Amino acid sequence: MDTPYDLIAMGRTGIDIYPLDHGVGLEDIHTFRKFLGGSATNVAVAAARHGHAVALVTKVGNDPFGRFVKSESQRLGVDPRFITAIEGDGPPTPVAFCEIFPPDNFPLYFYRYPAAPDLLIHPGELPLAEITRARVFWATVTGLSQEPSRETHFAAWRARGRQRHTVLDLDYRPMFWDDPSEASTQIGAALEHVSAAIGNREECRVAVGESDPQRAADALLDRGLELAVVKQGPRGVLAVTREERVEVAPFPVDVVNGLGAGDAFGGALVHGLLVGWDLRRVIEFANVAGAIVASRLECSTAMPTSAEIEAALADSRGTS
Repeated sequence: MDTPYDLIAMGRTGIDIYPLDHGVGLEDIHTFRKFLGGSATNVAVAAARHGHAVALVTKVGNDPFGRFVKSESQRLGVDPRFITAIEGDGPPTPVAFCEIFPPDNFPLYFYRYPAAPDLLIHPGELPLAEITRARVFWATVTGLSQEPSRETHFAAWRARGRQRHTVLDLDYRPMFWDDPSEASTQIGAALEHVSAAIGNREECRVAVGESDPQRAADALLDRGLELAVVKQGPRGVLAVTREERVEVAPFPVDVVNGLGAGDAFGGALVHGLLVGWDLRRVIEFANVAGAIVASRLECSTAMPTSAEIEAALADSRGTS
């Protein structure tokens, strides 16, 4: 491309198989729908919904679901040129099932064994020139859980050189790691290469040994980051730079499925950073984006537009 991508996201992709029957376990569910899924994929889609030029670096199985990932990503505004398929009879495109027990219980079951294709990307397959030039580069902790993906992520970061808006999503999933201490070690090394990190209190504990939001944010900044975002659940969101601290209260919605909220938040955060808003406006906007998706069943196709978010913000201010 003659112009750089606004966002390149790298990492998890696959198929979400979500139930249309709510309040019961998988063994009693009869009807499901499939959606494009995976954290990095959802963030890419969310940013594309805000009008940005977005690409996704990932790998899929040589199978129908892999073809769906590529075609659906393109349909939803993500450049698919860096979505590649495993050659031959490699592992299949992963799927994830969830159960839905609103308002706050959404068990998630990953089928990514023995290794998901998105963890089999080698450094030589990276579009390093595009990653280096991208205005935002987004990666997740899942990509550090296995080789060769781990070395591939560090290769991308070394090429990029800790530019501004090099973001690490602390998306810690215990089932992908043999031991939390291994995750802590790898995340600690990764923090030396990024300029921003985002995670909830438990993810911050694994990353920097602090679950108190204020101390966790300070610990992240002490690693040389420019921006630390700590999701506090019912207490809202804390965002900290060296110049300011912003806390935003939760945005009230009737929750249907909370699983995609963090990815919607991430895509909206990317939008706010790209357009250069002040920190409070960025976090308020991202907070509402996450809430809107929590009120919907799916993740990728539920991502709101900027206009939807601004309308929700305007409504809330008019009734507050």
